[in-house]
Amino acid sequence: MLFRSLVIRPTLNIYTEVGIITLVGLITKHGILMVEFANQVRETRGLDKREAIIEAASVRLRPILMTTAAMVLGVVPLITASGAGAAARYSIGLVIATGMSIGTMFTLFVVPMFYTYVAPARITATHSNLEKPVPAE
Repeated sequence: MLFRSLVIRPTLNIYTEVGIITLVGLITKHGILMVEFANQVRETRGLDKREAIIEAASVRLRPILMTTAAMVLGVVPLITASGAGAAARYSIGLVIATGMSIGTMFTLFVVPMFYTYVAPARITATHSNLEKPVPAE
């Protein structure tokens, strides 16, 4: 059973492409939520870039790891499947499991590093900070 992965040669096919699209969506969501949280912390508490992304990474760590664990453990049956169509299930399961693991590491380590270099030095007032208009009578 464990050596079955040596027999099945994963290829780039429609199943792996679907897995890659799923992966791009989830990993992108992790990065967007972390950056958005850092921007909100900067607006509300006036922290600098480094402090804000450290705060965002520490707050978002648990949800990111929970999503990753759910996805990786969810595709374990696809990786260990046997019988008809096992190669197709193995392909999509392998792409999602390895991609989520690697993508999560990139989200937790690379996104904060790039945020400190790319984010603007100051956050300007946005529409959410401005006074809300009063409805006409």
